[in-house]
Amino acid sequence: MKLAPLAHELSRRSTPHIIVHTGQHYDAEMSESFLESLGIPEPDYNLAVGSASHAQQTAAVMQRFEPVLLEAKPDIVLVYGDVNSTIAAALVAAKLGIRVGHVEAGLRSRDWTMPEEINRVLTDRLSTLLFTPSRDAADNLRAEGIPAERVHFVGNIMIDSLVALLPKARAQGRIPPTDGPYVLVTLHRPANVDDPATLRELLEALSELSRERRILFPVHPRTRARMEALGWRPESQNGNGMQLLDPVPYEAMLSLMLGSDLVITDSGGLQEETTFLGVPCLTVRPNTERPITCTEGTNRLVPAHRAALLAAAQQVHRHSSPPVIERWDGRTAQRIAAVLCDGVRFA
Repeated sequence: MKLAPLAHELSRRSTPHIIVHTGQHYDAEMSESFLESLGIPEPDYNLAVGSASHAQQTAAVMQRFEPVLLEAKPDIVLVYGDVNSTIAAALVAAKLGIRVGHVEAGLRSRDWTMPEEINRVLTDRLSTLLFTPSRDAADNLRAEGIPAERVHFVGNIMIDSLVALLPKARAQGRIPPTDGPYVLVTLHRPANVDDPATLRELLEALSELSRERRILFPVHPRTRARMEALGWRPESQNGNGMQLLDPVPYEAMLSLMLGSDLVITDSGGLQEETTFLGVPCLTVRPNTERPITCTEGTNRLVPAHRAALLAAAQQVHRHSSPPVIERWDGRTAQRIAAVLCDGVRFA
């Protein structure tokens, strides 16, 4: 998703580039559908890594990515976000003496129990160009001793994708069709779903909330497996209740967000997207690498406890207009391309 805007911008400029898809999270059929829905060109290389442990996934990406770089000989490797393929690709490129550019650099949760935090920090240390989504991310890099000339405040690439697909999402209407307000829920992080006691606490909170408000819950495969292991089933009363959905494409998720009056999630991206859309968001985590969504946006952190989640859900209200965050304007890909192709500096 984060790749699409920059791939389109580089193509528009006729700048030579190759696209490498790691296949880290999706099987071949899901990957093809995912790429098509976002308008991402077919990858030049698909590493087809699949799901595995952190070490196995990282090692597989490194082993399969090195021959690609040796063949293609790029001037720079752009990596996105904080997943295992991010650090794996950055390591391979750096060891081959190829420059690394990190999109979404400088984000910090300061929680070293999160594998993503390790990936973020190490990738930033390996990167020659660091493209930050917000001022606080640049402040983090400065505090860590990263030279200012390597850091470019370009804005949030996730918002580029959102802005591009928003008209289609609005035209699509609600999925599934439903009358009246509803709460949109996504949960997938291991800290929330892998521990049976924590997951049961959250599901009980959602069940209680569903007696008053309709809940739509696209269920991540990991979460569904844990719910089935618990033997848990949603209850339904008087037209409210909780509806469990299969995972939905990005456009459909945008449509669901637009129609909701509250999002409950543990996702990083949804914190940003709900802020841009002005939708209240409760993030079930003790910390976030995106604090700007709390200080300037519509996001609020909530512990994974029944009483806390229910209390927070009763207190939220939708603002009359979405907040405006600097350089979250749908033009981040243009700025990154300007840095890469024209040597422009964004401070």
